[in-house]
Amino acid sequence: MDIKTVKLIFPEGANIILGQSHFIKSVEDLYEAMVNSVPNARFGIAFSEASADRLVRHAGNDDELRRMAAENVMRIGSGHCFLIVMQDCFPINVLNAIKAVPEVCRIFCATANPVEVVVARGEEAGGILGVFDGDSPVGIEDEENIACRHDFLRKIGYKM
Repeated sequence: MDIKTVKLIFPEGANIILGQSHFIKSVEDLYEAMVNSVPNARFGIAFSEASADRLVRHAGNDDELRRMAAENVMRIGSGHCFLIVMQDCFPINVLNAIKAVPEVCRIFCATANPVEVVVARGEEAGGILGVFDGDSPVGIEDEENIACRHDFLRKIGYKM
C-alpha cells in the first residue's frame, strides 16, 4: 500500500465540502441539495464512481467550479468520493442538506482553508484516509480573542 497527500486546488474565497458517497445518482441529489438550500450560490460538484464505467460524474451551475471539482476528484483518485466547490455561500448554509442526501456516507471536511487529502492506494484502488484542514493551532484564546470572536459572529449575522 502507498500513502500520499493530494493538495486540493480551489479559488481563494471559495469553500469546499469533501465527502464519501455511493451510487451514480449522488451527483444529481447533491445538486438538488445545493440549489434547494441556497438558490443563488455558485457551485460545482464532482463524484467518482467506483464500479461500472468508473467515471468522474459532475454537475453544477458554474462551469469553472464544476471543472475544478472534477479535476480535484480525478487527482484524488478514490472511488465513491465527492467534492463540492462553492462560492456565494458557506458550508454552514448547506451542510445539513448535504448530510441528509441518502447516498452520503460521511463528510471529511467543510472549509475554506487549504486542504490536503490523505489517500491510500492499493493494487487497484484508492481510498481517502482523512484530511489536513488548514494549519495547526498556535495558542489558546484569551479574553480579548473571545470578545473578538463574539463580535465577529454578530457582525456577520450569525448571532444576535
